[in-house]
Amino acid sequence: MHTVLVFAAIALAVLATSFISGILGMAGGMILMGLLLALMPVPAAMMLHGVTQMAANGWRAWLWRREVDWRVFRGTALGALVVLAAFSLLQLAGSRPVAYLVLGITPFASYLLPEGLKLNVDRRGHSFACGVVCTVLSLLSGVSGPLLDVFFLPSHMDRRGVVATKAASQTFGHLVKIVYFGVLLSTERGSVEWWFAAAMVGLAVAGTSLSRRVLESMTDRNFRVWTRRTVSVVGLFYLFNGAWVLAHA
Repeated sequence: MHTVLVFAAIALAVLATSFISGILGMAGGMILMGLLLALMPVPAAMMLHGVTQMAANGWRAWLWRREVDWRVFRGTALGALVVLAAFSLLQLAGSRPVAYLVLGITPFASYLLPEGLKLNVDRRGHSFACGVVCTVLSLLSGVSGPLLDVFFLPSHMDRRGVVATKAASQTFGHLVKIVYFGVLLSTERGSVEWWFAAAMVGLAVAGTSLSRRVLESMTDRNFRVWTRRTVSVVGLFYLFNGAWVLAHA
């Protein structure tokens, strides 16, 4: 049973991070995942994160449904299904320090790639690759938003198209995560009380709804600048945190 203090902390985090993700299209999920990993076992954290983020992203995708690029969505969804099948056969699951390290490294993935391998969902086949790579990261660390951003920011979509299409893709990705950790993982399945999950879904939808006016007021340039800055700062925090946990294990 969750204590009142833990419940309040997670509730506030879900509301705040859904608001952040509603503006930037990401980053909020990274922050929330780190908090859940600190408070819960890894499978349970993956499940609760998947439920709340699926609600937040699903609602965001619905609010901006006319801006979704369905060609890109189909590619990411197909890639996600391929990874789900592979993980189900291998029964893979990451530990807490591994999750922290992956969370920390992913925002800087674009800087590590040679120019010839720069990723962009506008290019043919890159949306499928996006679905594969991001789903692997999601099932290992709970979050794939920073690397998903690497695929989307170079595209020719405006900020509304980026947020809408990423939201649709992440909704499907979080559904895959819920199915894997709640049904297909045989070693240690995650579980969350239904009433707790329902409360977090409500807060995720509320935070997402509150963010719409802020996104409307931003320019495309400011949207991209603040997205990169935010995920880089959060990534550095998790990178050092993961290294610290490993060093003191």
